[in-house]
Order: sequence, then structure tokens, then C-alpha cells
Amino acid sequence: MLKRITLLFILLPISLLAQEVALTRVEPPFWWTGFKKADLQLMVYGKNIALARISVDYPGFKVKKINKVVNPDYLFLDMTISPAARPGIATILFREKEKVVGKYLYELKERKKNAGKKGFSSADVIYLVMPDRFANGDVTNDNATGLTEPVNRDNPDGRHGGDIKGISDHLDYIRELGMTTVWITPLFENNQPKYSYHGYSITDYYKIDPRFGTNEDYVKLGESVHHLGMKLVMDMVFNHCGSEHWWMKDLPSPDWVNQWPEFTRTNYRAGTSTDPYVSAYDSNLFVRGWFDNTMPDLNQRNPFVRNYLIQNSIWWIEYAGLDGIRQDTYPYSFRDMTAEWGKRIAEEYPWFNMVGECWMGYPASVAYWQKKALNKDHFNSWLPSVFDFPMFDALSRAFNEDESWNTGILRLYDVLSQDFSYPNPSNLVVFADNHDVNRYLDTQKNDIRKLKMAMAFILTTRGIPEIYYGTEILSTSGDYKGDGTKRRDFPGGWQGDPRNAFTAQGRSVEENDMYNFLHTILQWRKTKEVIHTGRFCHFIPQDGIYTYFRYNAKETLMVIMNNKEEAKIITTKRYDEFLKKHHSGTEIITGAAIKDLSQLTVPGKGVMIIELKP
Repeated sequence: MLKRITLLFILLPISLLAQEVALTRVEPPFWWTGFKKADLQLMVYGKNIALARISVDYPGFKVKKINKVVNPDYLFLDMTISPAARPGIATILFREKEKVVGKYLYELKERKKNAGKKGFSSADVIYLVMPDRFANGDVTNDNATGLTEPVNRDNPDGRHGGDIKGISDHLDYIRELGMTTVWITPLFENNQPKYSYHGYSITDYYKIDPRFGTNEDYVKLGESVHHLGMKLVMDMVFNHCGSEHWWMKDLPSPDWVNQWPEFTRTNYRAGTSTDPYVSAYDSNLFVRGWFDNTMPDLNQRNPFVRNYLIQNSIWWIEYAGLDGIRQDTYPYSFRDMTAEWGKRIAEEYPWFNMVGECWMGYPASVAYWQKKALNKDHFNSWLPSVFDFPMFDALSRAFNEDESWNTGILRLYDVLSQDFSYPNPSNLVVFADNHDVNRYLDTQKNDIRKLKMAMAFILTTRGIPEIYYGTEILSTSGDYKGDGTKRRDFPGGWQGDPRNAFTAQGRSVEENDMYNFLHTILQWRKTKEVIHTGRFCHFIPQDGIYTYFRYNAKETLMVIMNNKEEAKIITTKRYDEFLKKHHSGTEIITGAAIKDLSQLTVPGKGVMIIELKP
């Protein structure tokens, strides 16, 4: 591939004079006044556009530098937007000799007012939605003109037709369940021949996939989310794009993507990023190898790639009024670029939150990537939040294992005991499963009691809980035949579905029991500052019993988990440092009043959440 592309760039200039100049696209398509950073870089694309002379006549909006690359079909314009620039339409003219060969009306908009805004935090609970599998609200966009993969709901790995309208139609359901934040897997155009539903093979970074809706539909979704008092998190991908991305047919330069003589896959060893003894070979393969053969690896060390991706995030935050970003495969990108990305966003949106997917099993490895980590190499990622993958691993094992010195429920204790590694443990996203792994019920042998224990734990421990859509109705992966089974359709999201699990009438007795269990805790949690910001203290598990407390100056909560099959009567004397000031309480799952705290009976494979009273 590298030799072919290089040859193409060598041959093109020979015939440039015989070819016409044309303008095809400008990205970002518009921008805003009032940013702290006055610089903006425009990617201009069109046939032989490098031959054109550029002029802009607009007060406060000027061309500082014209950057040409090896491919004459691209220009990168360094623009400046002065503090005095006003919103309006700037005309960018492209001339070949005296002839105007292109004109772009570049709009400068006024920035939104963000006073009082907050990003997602430990006061929130994130509901993770895969749009293609959640609900089909608009059947007319199932198959869009010019997009290669049609809907085929019979194929677990095909497109099923879920869309933005389907999510919008069920925002009341999400809010009523008790969620406060919606994270949607990528909605960008994925015009791939197959396996495009998941959204992680992006073919246009400035366009919502028409099978999901339009850019305007996404903006309206954000407005509806905010109207209901919830927050919106966008899923982004910097490490790679889709193999059918429009620029892959005409790269700006050979180093736009990390190229190899033949297809070379990453080693997926994220630990190479922090390994003090790593070989250059392994480190290079991790960051430069392709995630998949349909996912070309972007070279974030190319300054134009770097600017493109950073500006794209800022564009979507401002355009759609985002409250947060989830960054896919975070350590796979060159870390100097992602650190610059985090810093730039923090400068413009100091209240904003971003969480990175750092899929590693040890707290120290994950903590390296959180903002202000005390790293020996002094690296600062500027990434406020990371996913708690070590806790995810612990949750998958804890309730299945026999109790011993280092197995069973002690695994939860052990992970929490290493929170000293993190600059900010309260800003970790805690989860039991997501769209990339088997459903939690599958890992727990379909034992609903274990699912309830896991949900109660992530909703009362430190951090920001994330719950995968369908967990509330006992969704499973079933036969484990690929990722499609981890991302099954939500029953009732499609016309003609035999039942509608968005309603109590459409759920089974067991599903309603799970839904009500989550609903009770989620609605209670919304106003519990002691959960959001309170301190955490736990006691070493004994005989399958794990007890911890959340407390502040006003309130104390007690959580007891029993990992044994049989009910246990617990004598609470060892918890006197908290209980000596409290003599009664209310168990919030059942609503039962507890008049005597000296002994408590905890159901087998069960959990109690107790609001303590004097």
C-alpha cells in the first residue's frame, strides 16, 4: 500500500497543469467566535485545490498561513479569529489565475453560554445505548441512498435499523428508570460494506450516519435530553477511522495513516504504553498497528491529523451542546496528541468531563492515564476520567468464587484498597458490563441475585456508575456467537415486536422485579449527596460478608453484601466506629424499618443498603 500511494503522489504533479481546479469540501464546515484559542485550521479538499489562490475578506477572520502537502488535492489553511470578530458569513474565494473556481460561505457563529453547566460526575448514572439495537423510531431511514449496507435484522452482525428517533422516543423511559446521563456509541457515518452498525469505523467525522438521522436530529436529541434534566455523552474515536473513509481514496499524505508494507495488526497490549522495560518493537506495534483490517490507524503525530481531531471534538461539543465525551481505545493513540486534546478542551470547557477507554487490569496501569497522575515520567494526560476495568474484572469473578484469602468478594475490597493509585477515584466510571463484553448475567450463570449485588455495588461505591441498556430487563448474550449477541435488540423497539419491554405490561415477572430493583435504587440515589461526594470506608470481608460505609457531615449509609448462598445473621460490633452514633435505620431496597442495628440478617447472595439514624 505504501509504495502504491507514494508512486501516485510522484506521478500527479506531472499532469497538474492539464487538470482543472475544483472545491469539494471544507472542514470544520463552520466555527464560532469567542474561543480562547484564536487559531483555526481548515482542511480544504478538491481537485488540484493547491493551485488555487485564496482570499478572505471578513473583519477579524484572516488567513495566517497556507499549508500545502504532497497531495495537491488538499490545503490546510491556518486562520486567526480575533476577539473583535463578530458572528456572520465570511466568503472564502478560490481562484485559478483570475477565474473563481470555488467559493465557500464560512459561517462564524456565536458561542453558546455555558455558565453553570456541569459535565457528568459521580452524581450521575450513565445509561449506555447502542443506537442500532435500541429502538427504530423512523423506518424511512433504514436504507439510505449512497450507503452500502442495508438493514438485515436477521443478521446478528448486521444493521437492525435503530436510530436517533428511537432513542428520542424513549428518553422518558430512560429518565423514569432513574438514569441521568446517556452515552450513545458512535453515531458518525460508517459507510462500510458490512459490519457497520457498531459505529467505530467512521467514514465522515462531521456527519451523523443517515441511517441514524441527521446532524440536526442529533442536536435536537441533545436539547430533549437537557430538557429532561439529563446529560449527553458522545462516543469518539481518534485511534482509527473506517477503511471506506472518503480520504482513504485520496490521502493528504502517505503519513496521514500509519502504513506498513502489508496489513499489520496492533498487538493490543496497552500495557506497553507504561512498561518501563518495553521494547521499541512492541511499543511501535501497539500504537501504529491497525486495530482491524477495516480500521486504518491514524497518525496523530502528523500535525494536520492532530489539529483535525482536536477541532472535531470542540466542534461537536459546541454544536451539539455535549456534556461529555467517551474516547475509544484511548492509549492506542500517540499520547502527546491526546494530552494536547484534553488540555485544549479543558481550556475552552473547564467544566467538561471526558472518560477514556483504558482497558487494562491493574489499577496502577489505568491510573497512569488519569489527569494529574503522579507518573514517574511526569506525563499528564489531561483526561479527567477513566473506566475502572480492574473493578470490572473483579465483579466478573467475585460472586462466582468460593471465599478464600484472595478470592470471592474480597476481590472488590482489594481493588478499592488500591485507589491510592488514582488522582481522583471519584471520577472513575464503574461498570459490570458494556457493549464489548458478554452480558453480566451470562458471566454469573444467569443468577439474578448476583446481578442485583453487582448493580447495588456500582450504585453505592465511589465513582460514576454506568449501566448497559437492557440490564434492567435481564438481557443476556445467549449463544455467544460474536459481538452481535452482546448487543441484542431491546424488545419493543421495533414495529411488530411480539412484546414491548419498555412497559411493565411487556415485561415478565422476573424482568419487572429487576426493573423495580434498579428503579428504586436509582431514584433514591439522585438526591443522595452522601453517595455523590461522601467519603468511603470499608471493612475487610469475613466469611463472605463485605461491609462499607458512605458518610459525610450530615448522613451515613451502611452497605452489607453477603456472598454466601445462605442467609447470614451478622453481629455488628466490629462496625462500632460508625454504629455507636446510630441505633436504627431504613433499608432502602425494601423500605423496611430497622429498629435494632446490633444484629442484621442479610439474605444469601444478597445486599442491604441502610440509611442510618441516631
